[in-house]
Amino acid sequence: MDDDLNDGKQPPESVAAVLKVFAILQALSERSDTGISELSVRLAMPKATVYRFLQTMKTLGYVRQETDSERYGLAMKTFELGAKAMQYPDLIDLSKHHMQMLADATGETVHLGTLIDSEIIYVHKVDSRHMLGMYSRVGRRAPLHCTAIGKVLMAWEHPERRARVLAGAEFQRFRDKTITEPAAFQAELDRVRAQGFGEDREEFDDHIRCLGVPIFDRLGQPIAGMSVSFPTFRYDEAKAPEVVAMLQTASRDISARLGCTRFPLDERH
Repeated sequence: MDDDLNDGKQPPESVAAVLKVFAILQALSERSDTGISELSVRLAMPKATVYRFLQTMKTLGYVRQETDSERYGLAMKTFELGAKAMQYPDLIDLSKHHMQMLADATGETVHLGTLIDSEIIYVHKVDSRHMLGMYSRVGRRAPLHCTAIGKVLMAWEHPERRARVLAGAEFQRFRDKTITEPAAFQAELDRVRAQGFGEDREEFDDHIRCLGVPIFDRLGQPIAGMSVSFPTFRYDEAKAPEVVAMLQTASRDISARLGCTRFPLDERH
């Protein structure tokens, strides 16, 4: 097989099949509920080929097909596979109860996110009992520089790694209040660390405010962030400290269960 791969010719059929499988999975991850015709065009594959691969992946449980429809999407088995690739596979299980309690206490949506490349990715969420008006889903990526989770992950990160991560980040402007200058973002991180929590003040989504805290591993390194998201008309500045305290209590317990013996948020000066 090595000769086949290195002679400049087409890859062998088995390798080509693997490439097609992952191209289809990637396409479905970017846009769920997609039809065969659209996938065929996007991936430059014959419809018959796309159909054959989708049916096999459906049989294996990695792809779902909408009832009475030719539209396909990723199945939960795909998420379960990805969740096992997390560096801390117990993170979601350890966080679920706290997130539900936070959602119950605040009535708002609670997110759990980790770092992927130079962005965050939502790995779990508990929905608000209200209509939030914020588009989010497990598996969605979001920027570091204008989300509460991104800010807390960077604020407590080791300076060298933070610099490396931020070198790959795009300081894109999403809203009028988005911080787009690296120097201003560094000042924001200093503030976040000093106050012990991060904020998104309508920097990513219009009319959405978020409060977030980091979660730490046994080495005291930030491995995730947890946030509560509010529509601005339900955000009460006077009650923010109470929400932050609940978030910090949750993080303290989750971090301890991950082996963190010296909780960094208790050591602020």
